[in-house]
Amino acid sequence: MTDNFDLNGLIPMINDDIIDEDTEFIPLLSSEDEHQMNSEKVPDELSILPLRNTVLFPGVVIPITVGRDKSINLIKDAYKGDKTIGVVSQKNDTIEDPSIEDLNRIGTVAQIIKMLRMPDGNTTVIIQGKRRFELKEVVQTEPYIRAAIVPFAETAPAKDDQEFIALTSSLKDLALQIIKLSPHIPSEAGFALRNIESPSFLINFISSNMNALVAEKQKMLEVADLKERATLVLSNLTKELQMLELKNQIQSKVKVDLDKQQRDYFLQQQMKTIQEELGENNFAQDIQGMKERAKTKKWSKEVSESFDKAISKLERMNPNAAEYSIQTSYLEVILDLPWNEITTDNFDLKFAEKTLNKDHFGMDKVKERIIEHLAILKLKGNMKSPILCLYGPPGVGKTSLGKSIAEALGRKYVRMSLGGLRDEAEIRGHRKTYIGAMPGRVLQNIKKAGTSNPVFILDEIDKVGNEFHGDPSSALLEVLDPEQNNTFYDNYVEMDYDLSKVLFIATANSLSSIQPALRDRMEIIEITGYTIEEKMEIAKRHLLPKQVEEQGLKVGQIELSAEIFEYIIENYTRESGVRGLEKVIAKIVRNAAKSIAMEQKYNVNVEVKNLVKILGPAHAKDRYQGNDVAGVVTGLAWTSVGGDILFIETSITRGNGKLTLTGNLGEVMKESAIIALEYLKAHSSILGLKPEVFDKWNIHIHVPEGATPKDGPSAGITMLTAIASALTQRKVKKELAMTGEITLRGRVLAVGGIKEKILAAKRAGIKEIILCIDNKKDVDDIKKEYIKDLKFHYVEKMIDVVKMALLKEKVDNPIDFACNGEIKKQK
Repeated sequence: MTDNFDLNGLIPMINDDIIDEDTEFIPLLSSEDEHQMNSEKVPDELSILPLRNTVLFPGVVIPITVGRDKSINLIKDAYKGDKTIGVVSQKNDTIEDPSIEDLNRIGTVAQIIKMLRMPDGNTTVIIQGKRRFELKEVVQTEPYIRAAIVPFAETAPAKDDQEFIALTSSLKDLALQIIKLSPHIPSEAGFALRNIESPSFLINFISSNMNALVAEKQKMLEVADLKERATLVLSNLTKELQMLELKNQIQSKVKVDLDKQQRDYFLQQQMKTIQEELGENNFAQDIQGMKERAKTKKWSKEVSESFDKAISKLERMNPNAAEYSIQTSYLEVILDLPWNEITTDNFDLKFAEKTLNKDHFGMDKVKERIIEHLAILKLKGNMKSPILCLYGPPGVGKTSLGKSIAEALGRKYVRMSLGGLRDEAEIRGHRKTYIGAMPGRVLQNIKKAGTSNPVFILDEIDKVGNEFHGDPSSALLEVLDPEQNNTFYDNYVEMDYDLSKVLFIATANSLSSIQPALRDRMEIIEITGYTIEEKMEIAKRHLLPKQVEEQGLKVGQIELSAEIFEYIIENYTRESGVRGLEKVIAKIVRNAAKSIAMEQKYNVNVEVKNLVKILGPAHAKDRYQGNDVAGVVTGLAWTSVGGDILFIETSITRGNGKLTLTGNLGEVMKESAIIALEYLKAHSSILGLKPEVFDKWNIHIHVPEGATPKDGPSAGITMLTAIASALTQRKVKKELAMTGEITLRGRVLAVGGIKEKILAAKRAGIKEIILCIDNKKDVDDIKKEYIKDLKFHYVEKMIDVVKMALLKEKVDNPIDFACNGEIKKQK
């Protein structure tokens, strides 16, 4: 890739394909504009953009294609800022990564007017020269060159200098003659040239666009005296006119009966006749084959008319023309798309339920929703497909569930990964006029499926990017709206395509990063983490048989008991899903495979002692740590990989009532601590505390694992209990954990992630849990056998939490607030 300038003619951007229909008209520079431009201050420092094969002159507008990484970074940074850069031509255009020594000393301050992303991945930038400058010293070289500069002064002749007036008039006349003699320069160039008022801009304009070497143009740029520069330009322009006149004289002497186009057409007609005689007319055969395929398509009248129009245009084209292959590719895409072709759904609801249960354990809500959809489809015969979004932690089977749904419905299955998608054209496609254009990935996958009603997985929809290239999530709004997607418009196909029969299933780990309008169009189904019992069943039914088959073992060559599965889950995995569990099982199976291949003895029934040898020592687990210290309370947290327990530690020291919070806490969590303290101040009498205690003692709250960021409101009641325990020196109830948001009015509010938090509490050896009463419905959704050893306390008020969590018994060696903080032993 290079940073270059490509212009055919004297006027920048006339008939230039890189400018789209929305581009504003950029007028020629007037004398007033030039005066204003010259009065602008030149910055002390500028980011320097090296150019390979052109020179930018003040006032001139040119497009450049940016391909080098440094140049792309520079343009992106400048476009976000004041859009001002320094442009300097290279001494040697073959150098890929030029240093300051490889650049000319005189350059031009440039203003970025527009930045365009091309279909081939390049970035095209339209820039306008402002003032000349001289490079002084380098300020930085990475990620791009940035240098100190000083203005390069220009010496202009007097306005009544007759010699200079004659010079500029000669320049304009010569340029108009060149435009008239050259067949490649549009006639509009002469009109523009006549309207240039400023002599300085006229010289710069002609210098920029004349047919001269880069070194010659750089030499012109470096001439400070305007009159001297006009003389130099006139000299080069005279040579160019002489060369053009000589060329035209030579061409006029050569007489031909046919021009190139007529000659090519005549030869093509002869070749076509010869091919027909030999039976080798492949182009005609290809077109006839397309027409035969079109007769079998089930498309609408509008699509049929568009196809007939496009194929008629193809028949009139020269097969050797560049547009022929573009039109052929377009017609093949139209023929490959499954217009109104659908597979028949399997309405055997018992088979569908059996298929879903066979491949996935649990996930009752998702399975129930699919069965409901099938039931309504069976009764009604036709309905719009729902847009489902499966939301939950990694490894719980969201993506693989799509395959099972497709099998249960008897539909084709396609998957499109949206992770890191940044360009809107990936969804809607490019216009077919661009080289290498193709349909968007939505229609590409529909074409691959061969049917208009597949199960379409939109994987990782929460990880769609958003940059200046466009917003793919906004393009997805049309795809995922049941009221709009029956007329989905792809830029390449240029016709409406019906996506209403497609069963879209999106997957996400987090809803917070999904655009609200997009989230509103989807039916959110939360898939929570698995309990230990569920993981054991999944490992037994699916993971172990799958690994035995993949590693080349036979049934019976390795056995894992329920106790071993439970030991592995509790000691070697820490996740909501089963992805890590599958890796551990795969390692055990591979170890057995190695023993079989090397004809070594091994235990078919794996024991705990074998696990240590195969997998190494077990992981340390977060366990409940007792209630011997005042101010330490166990809370429950939700993370992207499932639930976890955390300890809120509170200590008090003699001081002036200062509250300190540590442990990498977010703003919401800090606010919870402030609310808890203010509530206890307002209700100190209930706990038997004197109000002056809050003014004479500092409170420090810390949450361990400081390297991990923590935030959210669910630690509210945990912080309240920790502060109350520290101030009263009373013990916290043994084997107790809690989660809930608090308010200044003393209410406890519901929080999310209850199932994951309960599972984490169970793993840590917790026996009792305090929750908001509104979270009771979340507990009721969990199977009773999974939580039979846990006792739940539901509260509405914050004071109920304190009364329930704190024992009457004080800790050993409590602080006596009446004795200035001295520690006294209890009698």
